[in-house]
Amino acid sequence: MEKTAIKKEKPAEGRKLPEGLPAEIFGIEMNTNLVHQIATSQMANRRKNVAHTKDRSEVSGGGIKPWRQKGTGRARHGSIRSPLWIGGGATFGPRAETVFKKTIPQKMKRKALFMVLSEKAKQGLVIVASSLKISQPKTKEAVELLKKNSISESFLMVLPNMDKNIILAMRNIPKSAVIQAKDLNCLDALSYKYLIIDKEGISQIAKTFAAKK
Repeated sequence: MEKTAIKKEKPAEGRKLPEGLPAEIFGIEMNTNLVHQIATSQMANRRKNVAHTKDRSEVSGGGIKPWRQKGTGRARHGSIRSPLWIGGGATFGPRAETVFKKTIPQKMKRKALFMVLSEKAKQGLVIVASSLKISQPKTKEAVELLKKNSISESFLMVLPNMDKNIILAMRNIPKSAVIQAKDLNCLDALSYKYLIIDKEGISQIAKTFAAKK
């Protein structure tokens, strides 16, 4: 995979960050080429290759020459497994053993994530909640939590750690997803409009990603 040069991360100039968002994570200048490269690579790595066609060595039949080589007036053929025949093997068809995975340097993934987070913060799409806790795993409580933060569109909720109540309550909410801060990535952040996170989640992101410079 073609690598993009990694430059020292600088906070974007002339940008006011919401209170509680560290500039080293939410104040990085955007590089759309890098973000596109990382997002497409992550989509390729998640791709499940299920399409598979049989070539002429895998189809059944064809153990004998259909007719003799000369004297019949017909074109010569050696096997009914040929791609020229109906029911024969496929030529250049999709194969299950095709590998689409790409290797992504950790520095590039981390910087692309910071760029996406910074752009969302710039557009006011990062919502820092006081707490992402509910008492029971019920959709009703999840809806109330969203109403408190005025969320009506797609969102990605970032939890500092595994919270079964939140996960179960949110699974019936359309256009939503829940992810742990340590698993946050560029592609998931791009896939949803809003990012909901609390102060503990921000600390976990800093601990997981920013500390690895």
